[in-house]
Amino acid sequence: MAGGEDPRVTGLRTAVSRLRRELAAHPADLPDRCIAEEELAALHAAAAGGTPEVPRLRRSLLLVAGAVGSVSALADALADVRRAVELFGEPPRGR
Repeated sequence: MAGGEDPRVTGLRTAVSRLRRELAAHPADLPDRCIAEEELAALHAAAAGGTPEVPRLRRSLLLVAGAVGSVSALADALADVRRAVELFGEPPRGR
């Protein structure tokens, strides 16, 4: 994108930062917290590197959702990350 950053990347970075903050502040001992943190770090790095690879974004989103998806306190932030990932396009249909 000439003259500026892709707004999808900006949105992804913002959504990931929010979920990372909320996860860090969440007091519960989540069994898969480390998986969520690692995948959020990967999403952050992908957003920092420009236009990320959609399959990688979707994989990370699935892992994060599996790790924290049942925590209602994180639901809004997780939904923001999902919406940000979806802006990069639909997954391929069939194989």
